[in-house]
Order: sequence, then structure tokens, then C-alpha cells
Amino acid sequence: MSSDHIELYSRKYYSTCALGGFLACAPTHSLVLPLDLVKCRLQVDKTLYKGNLDGIKTIAKKEGARALYSGFLPTFIGYGLQGTGKYGFYEVFKKKFSDYTGHTGVGVYLASSACAEFLADLALCPFEAMKVKIQTTLPPATPKNLYKGLYSGLVPLWFRQIPYTMVKFTTFEKIVSMIYSFLPKQKSQYNKLQQTGVSFLGGYIAGIFCAVISHPADVLVSKINNDTRPGESLGQAVGRHYKKMGFKGLWNGLGIRIVMIGTLTGCQWLLYDSFKLMSGLPTTGN
Repeated sequence: MSSDHIELYSRKYYSTCALGGFLACAPTHSLVLPLDLVKCRLQVDKTLYKGNLDGIKTIAKKEGARALYSGFLPTFIGYGLQGTGKYGFYEVFKKKFSDYTGHTGVGVYLASSACAEFLADLALCPFEAMKVKIQTTLPPATPKNLYKGLYSGLVPLWFRQIPYTMVKFTTFEKIVSMIYSFLPKQKSQYNKLQQTGVSFLGGYIAGIFCAVISHPADVLVSKINNDTRPGESLGQAVGRHYKKMGFKGLWNGLGIRIVMIGTLTGCQWLLYDSFKLMSGLPTTGN
């Protein structure tokens, strides 16, 4: 498809970016579900497994290999919708804020990604709640009240996802720009495979930073979605869980999350920018 078919910053441009976001996020989050499953269970009870590999082996042996993909449907739908909003709105806000301020830089990246994620999480939250309930309910028990309190974890989700996305997009933009500044040729002189390779590398590095900054909130989201008592406010639930596990407990499962988020973020940028190139659009970043 030629770039003549899609005018930059047109309605079709933004809808293409939104579709690219769905295609980048839905399959990648679904693919790493076994790692996510172990992470969520260890966040709820760190004594369940000796480690990540032990967790995967134990689940496959006791519950069957199919159980490793528990929560697949809400994950695919929820993160697909989130990706649609996150990438689509990011492009919208980046253009608006750039026009308003007269320049593009870290401030624009941070503000644009924060606004985009705020809106995207409204679509993700109920599916994330269902996913966590399914994943953290150990057999022979079955998840109860699956559709109850679907937005009870929205605020912790914002605290997890908004800083995550601010780091994800801003770090990516800066790292990609830095990579091209060290290369001997201009970005436009590299072929599609080389450009998407830069996107993957920039995304993987950005993902490591994302995992660390958002991990404490990720632990609390898992705890709250798994265990919120009747009549308990969000603040009371957070306080109860924090008192029980302490500051150290906020970092349970960080190692596996760094591997998972680094790989996931790198693959998302690879898929997103590959789709943009296929649609006749330039890759993200300078």
C-alpha cells in the first residue's frame, strides 16, 4: 500500500494506528500468559512455587497444559482494546500537544502517553479483573463473582499502567532516536527489516524500565482483584494487603516480569511498526 493512500494525521491515519495497537497488544499479552499466570499467583502467594520454571511445570502437571493459558479470552479482548486506545490516542495527543507547544520532546511524550493510557484503561479494567480472578483461583475451586467489582481495581490499574505507558513511549522514542544518532545513515536510508529491528531493540530496553517502575502497583492489582472483602474500600484493601506483605512484598515476581515485559514490549513495537510500514506509514520515532 502506498503512503499516498493515507494522509498523515488524517482520520484514516489515526484509525490505522489504533488497529496497529490492537494487533500489537492482543496476541503478545496472550502469548506470554504462562509467565503472567505464574507471576500473578506468586504475587498472591509467594510460597506456591519455587520459581518461574517450577511454577509452569507444576501447573502443567497438576492442572494440565491447557491451564497455562487460563484467562486467555479476557486477556485477548482486554489488552486488544487497551492497545487500540493506547496507541491510537497516543498519536492523537502527540500531534495535538506538539502543535500546541510548537515542539516535540519528552514533555509531549509523557503527557500524550499518560492521557492515552488513562482512557485505554477504562476498556481494559473489567477484563483485567476477570483475568486475575481466573488466574489466581486455584483448582478445585472455581472463580466466584466473576463479573462483580469489575472496576474495583481501576485506580491501582491507573497507578500501574499510566507510569508504565509514560515510560514505555517516552523511553522508546528517546532510545530509538539515540540508536539512529549513532548509526552512519539516516533512518530513511535503512530498509524495513532494519527499521523494525531498531523498533524491537528500543521496545525491549523500554520494557525493562516499564517493568520496574510499575511493579508495585501490579502486585496490588493482583492482590485486590483476588481478595477484596465485602464493604471494604479501596484504601482499606490496599492498607490491609500492604500491612500483610510489607514493602518487600511489593516486589514479588519482579524477575519474571522483567523478562515478560521486556519481551512483550519489544514484540509490540515490532508488530506495531511493521503494521505501519505495511500500511504505507513511517515507523515511530525519529
